[in-house]
Amino acid sequence: MSRNAKIAAGGVAVGLILWIWLPWWAVLLIVLGVPAAAYLTLDPSQRRRLRHVSRKEIRR
Repeated sequence: MSRNAKIAAGGVAVGLILWIWLPWWAVLLIVLGVPAAAYLTLDPSQRRRLRHVSRKEIRR
């Protein structure tokens, strides 16, 4: 199993555990808030690089 697959499987497991223990709105807030907060902590140059890589992969 690749490293990204392990991370994805762990994310799904954590999401399911949160879904059971927390109300749906709290889970939604965490699922959307964590990646948004991580993106906002990047420097402008890192954000530019991230956008460029994402576009490059989409065009494949």
